[in-house]
Amino acid sequence: MELLKKLDAQLRALDEQSLIRVRKTVETPCGPRVIVDGRPMLAFCSNDYLGLAAHPAIAAALQEGAARYGTGSGASHLISGHSRAHVLLEERLAAFESAYLVEARALSFCTGYMANLAVITGLASVDRNTEIFSEALNHASLIDGARLARTSVKVYPHADVEALAVLLEQSSATNKIVVTDSVFSMDGDLAPLPALLALCERHNAWLIVDDAHGFGTLGENGHGALEHFRLRSPNLVYMGTLGKAAGVGGAFVAAHKTVIETLIQRARPYIFTTAAPPVLAHALLTSLDIIEGEEGRHRRSRLAALVAQWQDGLTLRRWQPLASQTAIQPIVIGRNDETMHAAAALYEQGIWVGGIRPPTVPAGTARLRVTFSAAHTTPEVAQLIAALNQLERT
Repeated sequence: MELLKKLDAQLRALDEQSLIRVRKTVETPCGPRVIVDGRPMLAFCSNDYLGLAAHPAIAAALQEGAARYGTGSGASHLISGHSRAHVLLEERLAAFESAYLVEARALSFCTGYMANLAVITGLASVDRNTEIFSEALNHASLIDGARLARTSVKVYPHADVEALAVLLEQSSATNKIVVTDSVFSMDGDLAPLPALLALCERHNAWLIVDDAHGFGTLGENGHGALEHFRLRSPNLVYMGTLGKAAGVGGAFVAAHKTVIETLIQRARPYIFTTAAPPVLAHALLTSLDIIEGEEGRHRRSRLAALVAQWQDGLTLRRWQPLASQTAIQPIVIGRNDETMHAAAALYEQGIWVGGIRPPTVPAGTARLRVTFSAAHTTPEVAQLIAALNQLERT
């Protein structure tokens, strides 16, 4: 069949460029030590930054939630799927971020992808004269949200505040929306949020911050990038995910109560999708308690110590570790084939590190994306360091 032949040819072309993606099957709970396709592996590729994905207290809360609320929600939030569990979670999340957002309210979502589509398209829909200013290295969900908004989109260079200032100055839009990751998922560096917020306040623009990789890990209390930079403004619209550091699943948007009510009324990805199972919302209440409490502070301290150990121990000469103080520690190799050969060599040693290639990262910057968890041990990180130092020299 001609249609299938065309697809086959495209797949072969991807394979020839070392761009084919392959799924691996994990047979155990998420954690540093897993069974993958029948093999024991030491994993440095999950986003379980605080090691909460298999936390016994959260698992117990999940069981309790299933007994109380059942499994599915049965409908969208605006029909009959909005559970008491969702209400309690949203109230808790609003309180979690209330120090940084004026008159804060929160709205929960099934995934971070859905949350980003909702917040960008929802805010853009209120004014036909909208212009979106998107960071060059933004996550795919932010890029897609800007595309779906069907309005003017300007892309500014990575972390280039001066370039953004020029674009905002030149814009005649009556609804300006600046969109950025806080922690960039493939580089691990942080956006210059204080400078971005100052620009947005000067130009009467919204600043949407995707804190997927900062929520739970940044700030003394794990409140994320806004706490880390000590920001507070009615211009801020904050998105956090709950399936990374929080260890469960879902996401939320927190902002001024008027913004949240606008999303409830106008954001199609919220209105027209089934609500997440309430059991997850119930379990997340325990997760938030851990993040904000003494155990969370200990886990963040532990994570920082592992990152310091990693940076002190690497002695790479050809491959380039990127400057990052977060749990994301990339090593840029460059070529797709060399990157995937390195990932495969580590895998043969029982170490699982993701190989990242275009289009996820720019051409010529293929990399190993090393991610750490507070559940990793010092000897495990030492094992990874030794393996990479030796591998680069072979």
